[in-house]
Amino acid sequence: MKYGFIRVASAVPSVRVADVEYNVEQIKSQVKEAVDNDAEIIVFPELSITGYTCQDLFTNRALLNAAEKGVESLVAFSENHHIVIIVGVPVDTGKLLLNCAAVISAGELVGLIPKTYLPNYGEFYEKRWFASAQDYNNEESFAFADTEITEMTKKPIIFETTSGVRFGVEICEDVWAPVPPSNHLALAGAELIFNLSASDELIGKHDYLKSLLAQQSARTLSGYIYSGCGFGESTQDVVYGGNALIYENGHLLAEGKRFSFTPQVVYSEIDVELLRSERRRNTTFVNAQRGETPVICYNTFDGYGCSTSDTIPFDLKYRTIDAKPFVPNDEEMQQSCQEIFNIQIGGLAKRLHHIHSDNVVVGISGGLDSTLALLVCVKTFDKLGYDRKGILGVTMPGFGTTDRTYHNAIALMQSLGVTIREIPIAASVMQHFSDIGHNAEIHDVTYENSQARERTQILMDLTNQVGGIVVGTGDLSELALGWATYNGDHMSMYGVNAGIPKTLIQYMVRYVAKYEMDASTAAVLLDIVDTPISPELTPADDAGNIQQKTEDLVGPYELHDFFLYYMLRYGCAPSKLFMMAKTAFQGKYDDSTIKHWLTTFVRRFFNQQFKRSCLPDGPKVGSVSLSPRGDWRMPSDASSAVWLKECEQL
Repeated sequence: MKYGFIRVASAVPSVRVADVEYNVEQIKSQVKEAVDNDAEIIVFPELSITGYTCQDLFTNRALLNAAEKGVESLVAFSENHHIVIIVGVPVDTGKLLLNCAAVISAGELVGLIPKTYLPNYGEFYEKRWFASAQDYNNEESFAFADTEITEMTKKPIIFETTSGVRFGVEICEDVWAPVPPSNHLALAGAELIFNLSASDELIGKHDYLKSLLAQQSARTLSGYIYSGCGFGESTQDVVYGGNALIYENGHLLAEGKRFSFTPQVVYSEIDVELLRSERRRNTTFVNAQRGETPVICYNTFDGYGCSTSDTIPFDLKYRTIDAKPFVPNDEEMQQSCQEIFNIQIGGLAKRLHHIHSDNVVVGISGGLDSTLALLVCVKTFDKLGYDRKGILGVTMPGFGTTDRTYHNAIALMQSLGVTIREIPIAASVMQHFSDIGHNAEIHDVTYENSQARERTQILMDLTNQVGGIVVGTGDLSELALGWATYNGDHMSMYGVNAGIPKTLIQYMVRYVAKYEMDASTAAVLLDIVDTPISPELTPADDAGNIQQKTEDLVGPYELHDFFLYYMLRYGCAPSKLFMMAKTAFQGKYDDSTIKHWLTTFVRRFFNQQFKRSCLPDGPKVGSVSLSPRGDWRMPSDASSAVWLKECEQL
């Protein structure tokens, strides 16, 4: 395990019913492939040593002896292959026949886990041959595969590798039970659950299976690795499709090809640090651990796997990292944008209803943030039945305002039918420069912030005139970077965009343009989306184009939003953020660029906390929020030394 990632594999081998020697060779072949691909744990289907569909042959001593010899062969084989192998095998204890998972590593049979819930309906009559784990009393040990078995109990067993990863095993029907063994395993600390299965294919069953596994993975906050029987099992009455599925906290990471006639191994990296972070912050999970959970037996062993040494390169071969974690995928885009828009509208509507006001003031720059804020105001007024004229849109051209943004601001307000005020700020700011003795030719932070604070003063005073509130326009990305003037655009009376990052705002405005507006308004909105992001606080170039581009100064917002999401949501350290960003943005940004902007992000995030400590109210719309009253509570004077030192060492 490195950076918290552990590479796992789900295998669907070719099988011949009751041909143990053939099956073991197929398993070994796939183990070799997994080792070559640096997998640390591989799981095979239920009863994969013999084949699941042996039926009454399970009562035959020849098959049982061959199965035991097959496990012995795998144990010897594992001594020279650095991986944990989990295979299905029938086990004769001397009194009972159990359907077991055998955990093998480093030349040892580490443990046997018997199946708890045995189906005895439809085409499945396992109770005809096997006993349940609940029937095993562990009164005496027994020998299996040249190993004295003393650890197998009816209590769930958690295996812990030397790298500290804890995993448990359940078998097929177990996960379909009202209270699966994986519930107890997860509550006792298992971070990964492996399921050896033999589920047949029926119309609609596959979708239900995937839903079930996703829910179980999410409910237990675990990685769930599933391997189901495939081609080669008897098709006397049913067909086995060969399901290989890997989930992490409810999300499907990897999936095999069903009904494949050839063997397959599916890989992915599971982020164990992510799972641990989720469990720490999920108080429901913590409280559930206090309940009456059966005593768990722990089996710690020297598990093999990828080295954790910093000198050995590590990359994510099989797992994709979402470069835009805040942005919904295409299938969910419309629904998600509508949901976010409704949250913003609901938040503003409640605030207006509470203060008994039908007036708001919004500064309109012709940029993305103020555009979305205005759209929220308009839709809120429509929903409340208020006159749109109660929305006072104020454009305040200054030293850096360009024709493009100015005309877009005016056109948008006209199209939406709100009240328009134009108040140029150049003269008042020049007077202010004279008052404080600042040279207007020096375009420094004083030059820029004086404009932002002048605009905020105008908005606040206009609010007093109309008896309403100033609706803030600043977004989540700006709050993270501190890209706002303290007591300037940083301040409002309700910030409707406070929970939305810059990368998502572009999609939000496109969504509104496509689904909520007429053609003329949509055209203005789309031009605003295509306008370079800028505070427009320094003069335009000789051609009248925007010269001060935000992303040239603080870096690409898609990188900063990426860092923000994974640092706040899962507590990722800079080294892990760097590794993940290299994967997510491969071919777009080189390593030095990612390192540079990651360092910038860390430095600004810490240094600008004081601005977030006194934020106005605003609605949370996703899992990441910087509200000082809610999700993110951080001292304004916290040191960034630990994080910046790690950045330097990348």
